[in-house]
Amino acid sequence: MRNAILTAVLSTGLLCGTAAPSVAATYRTPVQRVRHRRHMKTVKRVGVGAVGGAVGGAILGHPLAGAAVGAGAGALYDHHKKKHGR
Repeated sequence: MRNAILTAVLSTGLLCGTAAPSVAATYRTPVQRVRHRRHMKTVKRVGVGAVGGAVGGAILGHPLAGAAVGAGAGALYDHHKKKHGR
């Protein structure tokens, strides 16, 4: 009997804990959205450069050095793309 009550209370608590309130959704203003997107593009470009550099470095035998060079190239490319429209 005690195990049945304990199981019922625990199951109810777990069921209620999974219901997320609708207010929990995050809201960004248009300025915040643009700023966030800008940073995500930078991360993407540097990351793609690092992965490409690591692949090239692995072929040559130095994947860490290649990743560092690729990340630097991605950062330079990101800087170029951000200043290109001005």
